Amino acid sequence: MVKETVPNRRYTDEFKLEALRLAEAVGINQAAKRLGMPSSSLANWARAKRSGKLRNLPRAGPLRGSPAELEAENNRLRRELANAKLDLEIVKNGLRGQPRPIV
Repeated sequence: MVKETVPNRRYTDEFKLEALRLAEAVGINQAAKRLGMPSSSLANWARAKRSGKLRNLPRAGPLRGSPAELEAENNRLRRELANAKLDLEIVKNGLRGQPRPIV
């Protein structure tokens, strides 16, 4: 019987913590299978988290800035998205003729 080997990989702390959350929900073996990684790695990470060696990452906080700044950023992003959609529509229909209007 030939055992599959997984190449050595480096994982970010964020990935490790997310993998551990999945392992808590479905179990270590099932989580490792879903992620395509050795279950021993997940078990080691769980042990490290329990002993305090795997630090928790800070959660993203609320956005900072005045409502006017946030609204201006929102408008800029909407314009950028509209331009990207138009560019995509032009590329899609470039060979067939005129671009369709985006509704």
